[in-house]
Amino acid sequence: MKIAVVGTGYVGLVTGTCFAETGNEVICVDIDKRKVDMLTNGEITIYEPGLENLFLRNQKEGRLSFTTDLAEGIKDARIVFLALPTPPGEDGSADLKYVLGVAEDIGKLLTDYKVLVDKSTVPVGTAEKVRAAVAKNYSGEFDVVSNPEFLREGVAVEDFMKPDRVVIGTSSDRGRKLMGELYAPFVRSGNPVIYMDERSAELTKYAANSFLATKISFMNEVAQLCERLGADVDMVRLGIGSDDRIGKRFLFPGIGYGGSCFPKDVQALVRSSSEVDYDFQILNAVMDVNEKQKLHLMPKIRNYFNGELSGKHFAIWGLAFKPNTDDIREAPALYMIDELLAERATVTVFDPEAMKNVKQVVGEKISYADNQYDALKGADALIIATEWNEFRSPDFLKIVTHLKNKIIFDGRNLFDVTAIAELGFHYESIGRKPVSQKK
Repeated sequence: MKIAVVGTGYVGLVTGTCFAETGNEVICVDIDKRKVDMLTNGEITIYEPGLENLFLRNQKEGRLSFTTDLAEGIKDARIVFLALPTPPGEDGSADLKYVLGVAEDIGKLLTDYKVLVDKSTVPVGTAEKVRAAVAKNYSGEFDVVSNPEFLREGVAVEDFMKPDRVVIGTSSDRGRKLMGELYAPFVRSGNPVIYMDERSAELTKYAANSFLATKISFMNEVAQLCERLGADVDMVRLGIGSDDRIGKRFLFPGIGYGGSCFPKDVQALVRSSSEVDYDFQILNAVMDVNEKQKLHLMPKIRNYFNGELSGKHFAIWGLAFKPNTDDIREAPALYMIDELLAERATVTVFDPEAMKNVKQVVGEKISYADNQYDALKGADALIIATEWNEFRSPDFLKIVTHLKNKIIFDGRNLFDVTAIAELGFHYESIGRKPVSQKK
């Protein structure tokens, strides 16, 4: 099947590459000529494990190509995916100017039936707005389908190739048939394709992400309580996660969620609720808890250093909002960097993938290390902000050698409290008793 994907960001590039992998002929369209030139030359523009091999193979086989010309991109396509940014506005609502702008342009170019698919995360009612935007310039037949993505950064290729479910929102039998054919190779093991109306599909994406964000914030609240009551959040997590009504996933406490999805999707659902005069109280609390949680380590750090951070030097391991990605959007590490700099501390950071992106935002206000151990040189303490696997079993002798003091503030609970105590560290984490070596 011939497919067009408009937008080559995270969702668009993964979508286009994975559809090409099952034999479809995919053209990806983007207005950024520099990005299109890089992709055409075999340079992948995002970091996502497993994506580059598929990208290069399908490009070599001629199934995956790129263009800045929208007319060329959609000319022969039977299905056109809209994978465009929907950034939050000042009021938290999703900005649809890119989606609706492209829909209007497509309306000027259509000459035959096509299925237009909203792949971006969009508010309820967007399919109707896309339909109206296309219809301004085209009176022929076409369908608009809502097909939300459920990709986790870091395992997006696996999620796409082996989805636990595919949600397709359409009221058209013709659109349903084409989408079913397209997704058939991905659900051969029997995982469901769930058909529903467009509005329900749009809401499903927001509801799913908001529920997961709620689980995270709930567990972070439990961690706060553990610290005050002397309980161990790891034991509580195991105790409740074994209940199959709750499940084990998204119960790990930390310093808050970030990234491109949870923050803006929760915010957008709250805004959509307010537009129909409904106060979504739980999600307002989720956002409030998450904002505070991003800086949960700062009072611990201030307390240890008696409120005086000026002149202190800190090493930070991890900058991305989660491991296996270079995405720094709403990353807790950036919030802590701002706080430390505001209190006239200095900072050296290391992240396996995200330092280039941080440098574009923070610049030379901080230092960037070539590896995790170089980041420790001369530091008064280590702060862990992202749970990269390579941080889980470090060489503690090297840590001791490079750090000024044996002090670790761990925002991701990477280390065993008992083991770290035996090594003589002052160690503070989330929802667990601190190991105190303070003199």
